[in-house]
Amino acid sequence: MLAQAVEHLIKNIVDFPDDVSVKSHENARGELIRVRVNPEDIGRVIGRSGRTANAVRAVVQALSDHKVRVDIMDVRR
Repeated sequence: MLAQAVEHLIKNIVDFPDDVSVKSHENARGELIRVRVNPEDIGRVIGRSGRTANAVRAVVQALSDHKVRVDIMDVRR
């Protein structure tokens, strides 16, 4: 559910929603959600001084009942 929420949020921010990929992994430290976006959208997703990325992380943490980490990457990696 969290990965779907992140995907919905990110796709509504970017110019290239078809390039958005969200994958969720469970590890010993909690859940890890990896978000990949088009290189042209990375600045839009991170935002000025990381404000947009921090807002997405805050929303995800509010929806969750456990530790969740959100990593944002571009598609070149």
